Amino acid sequence: MNNHEQEAIAYLRTPAAIREGCDRFFTLACAEELAHFRCDLNQLDRVAHYTIEVMRDEYPHFHIPFHSRWRHFEAGNVPRLAELAQKLTGLTPLEKAQTQFDLVIISVLLDAGAGADWQYRELETGLVFARSEGLAVASFRMFCQGTFSSNPEYPLQVDAQGLQELTFDRLARGFQGSQINPLLSLEGRLKLLQRLGQSLQAFPHLFGADNPRPGNLVNYLLGLVRGTQTKNQENFALSSYDSPLPTQLAATTVLSAVLEGMSNIWPGRLAIAGVNLGDVWTHSALEGDKISDRYVPFHKLSQWLTYSLLEPLQELGLEITGLDELTGLAEYRNGGLCLDLGLLAVKDPAILHQRHLPASEVIVEWRALTVSLLDKIAATIRQHLNLTAEQLPLVKVLQGGTWTAGRRIAAQLRTGGIPPIQIESDGTVF
Repeated sequence: MNNHEQEAIAYLRTPAAIREGCDRFFTLACAEELAHFRCDLNQLDRVAHYTIEVMRDEYPHFHIPFHSRWRHFEAGNVPRLAELAQKLTGLTPLEKAQTQFDLVIISVLLDAGAGADWQYRELETGLVFARSEGLAVASFRMFCQGTFSSNPEYPLQVDAQGLQELTFDRLARGFQGSQINPLLSLEGRLKLLQRLGQSLQAFPHLFGADNPRPGNLVNYLLGLVRGTQTKNQENFALSSYDSPLPTQLAATTVLSAVLEGMSNIWPGRLAIAGVNLGDVWTHSALEGDKISDRYVPFHKLSQWLTYSLLEPLQELGLEITGLDELTGLAEYRNGGLCLDLGLLAVKDPAILHQRHLPASEVIVEWRALTVSLLDKIAATIRQHLNLTAEQLPLVKVLQGGTWTAGRRIAAQLRTGGIPPIQIESDGTVF
């Protein structure tokens, strides 16, 4: 790998690269130079007002939490997190954070689109859930049952051996997937988890050497904020946790660790010098002298995961800084909001009646424009509410917010609340 390749890989793993790459598409859209979409900024206020209405419905006092996986674990107003806390009684704060990391990482990675025909019936409550909430509740129950642990004495963990030994039948049973209750890309989800098990072993400085777990990423991050990295991060963090912690950790630092440790798990993606780039794509409109100019990164699941990891870190006493350096999420609820309310429009109506692969230029354009427009929607909402970015960061706008608004308008316009553009999912992007 030469220096130019190293620089390109490092850059494409930054939120700045996501924002700058997506803004290139926005500039082209405003100049009517994109093949598939046009942008009508006259509809920006309409989208902002609709989203504000949703925020007021969902959070009347505007006590909006982060947009993270933790919200879905409480689907149906069932206090599952209190149930988990009860199971973790007696653990140290660090051990609890490690367990929370294990749970939320596995759940986020399983949160690709479930499809309109799948449902999950929770045996403990009798409630039925679909889509993202169903995936969250199913993954929560599987975690509590020890599905991802190789050690029956410690079921509440995810470890490398447990993931690599996971079978299709066991995962299908956990999701209640069958021919009459089909879950999209179940095989793809299994392979993703098995590759995660391999990656846990490949990065011992991130995930521990003796018992590689996603949760050991907590130890690595604590070592960073202390400024004292050691070869055995696991032992270092455990032994030194009782001393006062520094108070600040940048959100981008968490994302960098996620991208370093998990980029290898994504299937069939673009690579530079043999390094898997993850949620990074090409488009014929992308040109430039540098290697990185030819790509646009989104890192949707990795950023969603980063947002979800911040709360356990806050519970350890860390202040998360630089929240708005991360970007909005390039997925179909946020993108659907922009399309359904006229902020985006397709140039060829046939786009709305076809299925598209994630690598298609239609989907790449849609996702890129979504990221850029989310920044503009957030700024407009803050202006109308007279709030600062610190008071209403993007991660709260997403939660309050655009994701819920996208789902609501989809339900009003289409049977089953399907997105306006149909995606041929492989179970690892959306």
